[in-house]
Amino acid sequence: MCTVIISIDSSPAWPLLLAANRDEKLDRASRPPGCHWPAQPDVLGGLDTLAGGTWLAINRAGVVAAVLNRLGSLGPAPGKRSRGELPLMALRHPTAAEAASAITDLNAGHWRSFNMIIGDSETTYYLRGTGQGNVFLQRMSAGVHIVTARDPNDTGSPRVARNLPRFRAAAAPDPPDWSNWAELLRDAAPPMDAAINITPFAGFGTVSSALVAIPRSGAPVFLATDTAPHLSPFVHVGWP
Repeated sequence: MCTVIISIDSSPAWPLLLAANRDEKLDRASRPPGCHWPAQPDVLGGLDTLAGGTWLAINRAGVVAAVLNRLGSLGPAPGKRSRGELPLMALRHPTAAEAASAITDLNAGHWRSFNMIIGDSETTYYLRGTGQGNVFLQRMSAGVHIVTARDPNDTGSPRVARNLPRFRAAAAPDPPDWSNWAELLRDAAPPMDAAINITPFAGFGTVSSALVAIPRSGAPVFLATDTAPHLSPFVHVGWP
């Protein structure tokens, strides 16, 4: 169950701030963020080497796209396409509005259930696929939100119930200062279902972390770890 935290319009300079911890099976190989897709050289993100897609990426136009599993849908399934292709499909477009529209045109039945976040300096969207029918689309309001394997800000999730008030109370990042959010992303305090940073258990845990800032103008900022966030520092990721 990955976690994405979004702050919309909390800063005049940074209309979209996003943080994410990726939770995954420890034996599912991946590569750290880079330009891994020759057909999309403007896309920067981590590579899932099993299926060739990504869980979170940005493009040079300043669009960010992230995909998460919904409850009960971890891993691949026979007859279903990899959800990791969805951010790449979104990032073919120069704006979040166009990207979100393209994803909603898809038949959600081709993939296992998913949540997506697509945003830029103008708008941020939540999208939900339930494994059948149409993809649901919702424009997100200003403020701080958390998305996990449920709908945004669903406090039926112990992780959201514990951490949403903490992120809302924390001072918003002002890149390059991410200290408040980075500290919260490192929190592995039990119980595990409320922890935002999952200590490895039964071959599963938090495997990487990312921080993305989309500016009002100029180039996006992307920082990442290739481990759980308490094990290594965030480093800047950029295009060659």
